[in-house]
Amino acid sequence: MISRVWSNFLLFSPAVVVASFAVLPSTVLAEVSTNEQVQPEFTVIAELSPNNQPQLSSVSQLSDVQPTDWAFQALQSLVERYGCIAGYPNGTYRGNRSMTRYEFAAGLNACLERVNELIASATSDLVTKEDLATLQRLQEEFSAELATLRDRVDGLEARTAELESNQFSTTTKLNGEAIFVVAGVFGDNAADQDNDSDNNPDLQDNIIFADRMRLNFDTSFMGKDRLRVRLQARNITEFQGNVTGTRMTRLGFDGNEDNDVELDDLYYYFPLGDKVRVAISAANTELNHLVETLSPFESSGNGSISRFGRFNPIYRTAGSTGLVVNYQFSDRASLDFAYMVRDPEDSSGENGLFNGNYGAVAQFIFEPINNLNLGLTYVRSYNAGGSNSGVNLTGSTGSTNAVRPFGNVSTSADSFGLETSWRISPQFTLSGWLAYSLARSEVSDDSADILNYAVTLAFPDLGGKGNLAGIVFGMPPKVIESSLVKDQDTSLHIEGFYRLQVTDNIAITPGLFVITNPEHNDNNDTIFVGTIRTTFKF
Repeated sequence: MISRVWSNFLLFSPAVVVASFAVLPSTVLAEVSTNEQVQPEFTVIAELSPNNQPQLSSVSQLSDVQPTDWAFQALQSLVERYGCIAGYPNGTYRGNRSMTRYEFAAGLNACLERVNELIASATSDLVTKEDLATLQRLQEEFSAELATLRDRVDGLEARTAELESNQFSTTTKLNGEAIFVVAGVFGDNAADQDNDSDNNPDLQDNIIFADRMRLNFDTSFMGKDRLRVRLQARNITEFQGNVTGTRMTRLGFDGNEDNDVELDDLYYYFPLGDKVRVAISAANTELNHLVETLSPFESSGNGSISRFGRFNPIYRTAGSTGLVVNYQFSDRASLDFAYMVRDPEDSSGENGLFNGNYGAVAQFIFEPINNLNLGLTYVRSYNAGGSNSGVNLTGSTGSTNAVRPFGNVSTSADSFGLETSWRISPQFTLSGWLAYSLARSEVSDDSADILNYAVTLAFPDLGGKGNLAGIVFGMPPKVIESSLVKDQDTSLHIEGFYRLQVTDNIAITPGLFVITNPEHNDNNDTIFVGTIRTTFKF
């Protein structure tokens, strides 16, 4: 800290000291500390810059400076004679802050430049011989620090120039995620839909090792907009069909394209004024990327290990291409509208933008009290029977009856969802959802009611910063009423996982979830799904 020169310039030095931090540039502060990091007290110094604050005309404008203060005359001199001081936005000076020698040197240099300006502008009568002598002594005392400061600034400029000349793009940032996964299913037999427990197929319980790779190109043209282009390759087996006999056992990050690189996400959002945001998805965008789900386990790479446990399945029924409009009433309330389709590029049959599978969404989210959020969601969906994508009312979660209650024929549904998230403390969040769907066949008078729910417990930073422990308990989508076939029994989804944040960029998540009475059929044996997911972010 500064000590050796105080007695040498008592009359003028207070002026220099206080002036130094009235004009100290914030871009210099990051490099001038003797410990390579500026003390926390100086994180707001940028607010004192003359480029940010207007020049004072009187020292009385500083509310925390009194005539009895030892530096009052120095401050008054700076304001009236040298014009090189500005206060904080709230009208204070905060003159009791400590500083390092490097910081003092940076401020001194700034004040010297101001004095030189006064001399050059023919106002040298404002600068006395005593002041100049003091300045000379200061320059000599801090010559080493000033030289070091110049070297550091020169180095910063050189590094900045190199980054600018070699940067990937002036508008685009590249970030990526890689997942390595070891996973397997365990149980006596795979699930089926009949009442004979002796004819179930074998469970394909081989342990797998697979991967998923994503590259995100995020571009901003105006600062508040974003164009997202994502490339993805993966080979993670979907635990359903001939593996387990049920979609209830799917992982939250599965999908197998034999590691072929595909366009996985393409959307652009931009603001309209201060309250409205518009998003346009051109391909393969999940609705949860563009609207709030209130689920702490939403992320496929860092959240729940199961597909069902990530968020309310009704968000998956809306399609992947379309328009989303968000209106932010306040910090506590927002309204979403969306129109999403599945096959807008196909002009044949029941496809296209307005003649095929679609989902129309309205959602209201509000915060009635601090840390408690509630969401009300409505989805009107239509599934064209016999289309390439087929009928899927539950986003490939739940029983086969719930996915296609009338078979692969044209089906519409009105789905109502209630979502909630209560952050009881920084280390505990209670969340969950309830969804009810009214499905109707478009080729007959058949109807079906579909229900699902879940309760989730999240424990952020458990055992260390960045860690996350999670518990999910719920019922996957089930047909509870139907004019054809309803699910007779009840499956329960019980899940636990623990994400260990090894470094800022690497997380390891072991987890297990259990499906009782798969396919809502108690003739089926319980199935266990275990995984160790390692996520790399870069």
